[in-house]
Amino acid sequence: MRTLVHLSDLHFGRSDQALLAPLARCITEVAPDVVVVSGDLTQRARAREFRAARQFLDSLPSPQIVVPGNHDVPLYNIFQRFLQPLDKYRRFITSDLTPVYLDEEIAVVGINTARSLTFKQGRVSAEQIEHMRRLLCGLDARITKIVVTHHPFDLPADYGDRHLIGRAAPAMHMLASCGADLLLAGHFHVSHAGNTAARYNIEGFSALVAQAGTATSTRGRGESNSFNVLRVGADEIRIERFMWMPESKAFVPSAQESFTRVAARWI
Repeated sequence: MRTLVHLSDLHFGRSDQALLAPLARCITEVAPDVVVVSGDLTQRARAREFRAARQFLDSLPSPQIVVPGNHDVPLYNIFQRFLQPLDKYRRFITSDLTPVYLDEEIAVVGINTARSLTFKQGRVSAEQIEHMRRLLCGLDARITKIVVTHHPFDLPADYGDRHLIGRAAPAMHMLASCGADLLLAGHFHVSHAGNTAARYNIEGFSALVAQAGTATSTRGRGESNSFNVLRVGADEIRIERFMWMPESKAFVPSAQESFTRVAARWI
């Protein structure tokens, strides 16, 4: 069984500085095999925000799979937005926009869904779908296959399709053909775990989806700052939510959900 820490929407530039040290300490105590960060490391993609994000990432365990979010693309600098959209992200965070972690139990594939032409929405390209197919379809069926994006493939039923990642349907059919297991995302600052069966009617298949809330942003949207710890086994995945408790000045476990694999379905 592998342990993953899933952070999202750090938003340096509009983050609560009092949370950073307790968060890093809690993650270190969890001792994850992989740390996943699903985008929006900064608030306005400024160099000083990326420097702060880099310093924080350096305080966390490795290896790390990090992908950008829409806030990591400059908003007001039109030249940079369209000609150098992820220049500072590449300089301070990582030049690898398709990061991969692979061992004998799990494969974690990161995909960049941030785009210059939209302010909030994201999408996967046909090339990225093919890239995921090449990486995932050739893996041993015993390996748990995990995809990390900023924008989600699925959300609770009260969110419409317009909130999902662009080209979600063809990507999901490809992921089904490769036996993808777990889809990690952020973007909405809302914690959620479930499967894809209700939204995607793909016979005999449902992947597990896990949304992380914002770990450090001051914009909680009605939810406390939080992150997820996932215990990933071949046929069982447990998702534990750690939430910030101001009275104890610590992140503490607040809820846990368990999912079981039955053939190619997570229930």
